[in-house]
This record gives sequence, structure tokens and C-alpha cells, in this order.
Amino acid sequence: MGQIHDSHILLVDDNEQLRHMVTGILQKEGFLHLSAAADCRSCREICREGMPDLIILDIGLPDGDGFTLLHEIRVQSNVPVLFLSARDEDNDRLLGLGLGADDYLTKPFLPKELVLRIIAILKRTYFPAGAGIGRCGETLVLGSRTVDFGEGVVRGAGGGCCRLTAKEMILLRKLWENRGRIVTFDTLSQALWGDFYYGYENSLMVHIRRLREKIEEMPSQPQYLTTARGLGYKLEKTE
Repeated sequence: MGQIHDSHILLVDDNEQLRHMVTGILQKEGFLHLSAAADCRSCREICREGMPDLIILDIGLPDGDGFTLLHEIRVQSNVPVLFLSARDEDNDRLLGLGLGADDYLTKPFLPKELVLRIIAILKRTYFPAGAGIGRCGETLVLGSRTVDFGEGVVRGAGGGCCRLTAKEMILLRKLWENRGRIVTFDTLSQALWGDFYYGYENSLMVHIRRLREKIEEMPSQPQYLTTARGLGYKLEKTE
């Protein structure tokens, strides 16, 4: 991918009118590599042919649901996913983010906000400022586990391997850059959601919990990613 507008974006929604509307919005903003799917089956087929750079995903689909589909996607890829759903309950948003979604926007939505969120996700994932979040050869050793930033995976001593989502990569990179120091809730939230981070405190906690499950031996008693109560989080220095 050369530029942000070269990104391949896949929209998965069973509402044909909404698909046409969102496609038109993105085309006007300069995104020309667009695909659309009306159900889970079509989404799987497109992803098998070539994983897109970003997936916009509805929850209610005729042959399944977006939560299950996201779980399937996360088994094979850490492609960023933005939920676009009429379901505005906090539990749905937290479930989606907990499963590895990068953002959650409810319908009806402002076209400009959708575009800004998409651009923010693509920038954070593929065009981060300064050092990239996934430069080849960068590793972080946490006890028996090794984080490979280049491949976006965590490897265990026994050969096991689990993928990091784009959000988890950004979180861990930010904490690593400040290891040994407290990184505030606001700083981490802004790194994940940019100017839209207000009100995402609970979502941040979900991402931290899932990250601990991948890098800690005992996630409920974290040794490396610790909490500074009332302030933020800290990645402890290791020898």
C-alpha cells in the first residue's frame, strides 16, 4: 500500500442502500479500492482471495453475526475492523472491542465522522508517526514470551503463537516506548482513538485485559503490564 487512499476497504452489511451510500461517501473521499459483501459467506470469499486493509462490519447479518465473523477473522489476521452497527448498547460495543475490533460506530452516523475514523485507523495501523509499530526485527522479551512487532505475534517458550490486533500493537508499542514509566489513561486512549477517545475508558480496559491474556503468564496477577491505580498503566522494565 503506497498511500492511505490506496487501501482496500471491505464493507460487510446486508442493507443494500447503506452499502451504496457508504461506498459513495468513500469514493468521494478518494478511496477507490472498495469491496462490499451482504453476508458472512461473501465476506469469507473476499478475504480468502486477499485480505483487505480494513473491514467495516455490521453485527446483524442474514447468515450469522458480526461478532462470530470477527472471531473467525482474528484467527487468521489482525486486519483492522470497524463495527458499524445500529446496536448502541455499551455491552455490544465492549463485546466487539473485546473480540478485537479497532473501533465501533453506531448508526445513524455522520459521513464525515465515518471517514475521519477510517483514516485514523489506517494511519495508526499502516502509517504511524515516527517509528513504525511493526518494524522487522523488533522484539520484546517478557519472561517466557517474546513479542515480535514485525509479525505482530506473541510467541511462547513451547512454540505456541498468538496474533496481536492492531490496537494491541499500538498499546504495547506506546507502553514499550515509555517502559518503566506510567502512561496515563488519556495518553493511551488518544493513541488508540485519536480525537475520539473521550468516553472510551471501559474500552481501553478491555484491550488491556486482552493484551495481558497474551503477554502475561498469569493475566489476573500481571507481572509486566501493571496498573497505576487512578493514573494509567506501566510496562515494567525487564533485564
